[in-house]
Amino acid sequence: MGALWIAHVTVTDEDAYGKYAKLAGPAIAKHGGEFIARGGRFVQLEGKERPRNVVAKFPDVDTAVACYHSPEYQEALAHARDASERELMVVETSE
Repeated sequence: MGALWIAHVTVTDEDAYGKYAKLAGPAIAKHGGEFIARGGRFVQLEGKERPRNVVAKFPDVDTAVACYHSPEYQEALAHARDASERELMVVETSE
């Protein structure tokens, strides 16, 4: 089954987060991830609002988790840690 990588983000340092984004995209693509939503319009119905929301589709949960732990993504993440407040989850799809 497929999986969705869902991130809710508040960016606190645009320059550093830009470095994250530049590295994260290729790391995600290398692991079969494909962005289906990136920072577009949203409506917050419940919970804490984050102005940036990103969804990437992966072949399966294990691949999405492996991407997160990969050296390439961890290098990218080093730039995001002090430049944002984030929640990130991987959700298995029903397809």
